[in-house]
Amino acid sequence: MTSDISRRCGPHCNRGLTDEVLALTQALVGHPSVSPDDAGCQELLIGRLEGAGFAVERMRFGEVDNFWAEHPSACGHTAVREPRLVLAGHTDVVPSGPAASWSSPPFEPTVRDGFLYGRGAADMKSSLAAMVVAAERFVADHPDHPGCLGLLVTSDEEADAVDGTVRVVQELVRRGVGIDYCIVGEPSSSARVGDVIRVGRRGSLGATAKVKGLQGHVAYPEQAVNPIHSAVAALKTLVNATWDEGDSDFPPTSFQVSNVRAGTGAGNVIPGEFECAFNFRFNPTQTPDRLKAAVERAFEGAGADAEFDWRLSGMPFITRGGKLVDAVRQAIADVVGLETQTSTSGGTSDGRFIAPTGAEVVEIGPVNETIHQVNERVALADLAPLSRFYEVILKQMLLA
Repeated sequence: MTSDISRRCGPHCNRGLTDEVLALTQALVGHPSVSPDDAGCQELLIGRLEGAGFAVERMRFGEVDNFWAEHPSACGHTAVREPRLVLAGHTDVVPSGPAASWSSPPFEPTVRDGFLYGRGAADMKSSLAAMVVAAERFVADHPDHPGCLGLLVTSDEEADAVDGTVRVVQELVRRGVGIDYCIVGEPSSSARVGDVIRVGRRGSLGATAKVKGLQGHVAYPEQAVNPIHSAVAALKTLVNATWDEGDSDFPPTSFQVSNVRAGTGAGNVIPGEFECAFNFRFNPTQTPDRLKAAVERAFEGAGADAEFDWRLSGMPFITRGGKLVDAVRQAIADVVGLETQTSTSGGTSDGRFIAPTGAEVVEIGPVNETIHQVNERVALADLAPLSRFYEVILKQMLLA
């Protein structure tokens, strides 16, 4: 392992720091924490944080493990210390898929050709490891730092996201604990670590539509009502629609059909019901009510007798400049010499639950090329710079 790092670490890599972040990342990847099962990952992190002087509160909601940590330990029990900066992430991962498709077992962290392979290596156990190491180093060097440094970790980001970060934030709000700044460790980078940061995300509105018809024989269509025909006509209208042009910060709203189901299994039967699932990723120029109305009009216009089960997973959010964005930009420039680009593309993140509290939220993490894929991986050369990003940001935000 060390020889591999020595050969491939790169100009911005500190080998000692790489070893430290790598060891913790490997330990986390070795726990099969398929959402929402934490599988013991959080106890590893909690042990490290408590050893560094953090006060840690385990916050389990339903079947989901979460924790909230703060330094100094008196943060939550004395007069408010400002600012409060939070590092946030998740220990849960998506399923690995067939293990036989992987070049090495998905939950056996494997170093090969300058990369660490394993489910969660990029999304986002390397970020968590880099954050914890950065937090340890920061509080060791600055034990009496101004303000509060917090960590919010959940195991419910990749699944339903109903008993994770959203519940922790609700509890913090109930206690009057405010978050001023938040760094989320989602894999934001595109080609090089630090080349892209997320300063916001589009909203997500999904639905399942059930279209009623009348079952019958395909040879006697006059005696049946085919729900597929009307539903497909409605979906075609929605697929071909131009919803908006986006704006300077957000891409256009998109509509995607993700699943369809119909039929009895027989080729000579018109089905009595058609079911489909679809999703909008929408920017702030849209509202959920407007999108719902457009869908209902399309189905009504096609003559489809449809019922909808809607799910709003999150509203759009954005941090348009500010102290945190400036600090992140400067940290990336200082550590790797890049002028980072801002983006709001990609899926949802738990930032959608933190931004509404008034916090400035920025996502910065490793390269996202292989996330959710077979043979997910993170470059060894990116581990030290990533941890250094976080540490430099902490210094800029809490010591300035």
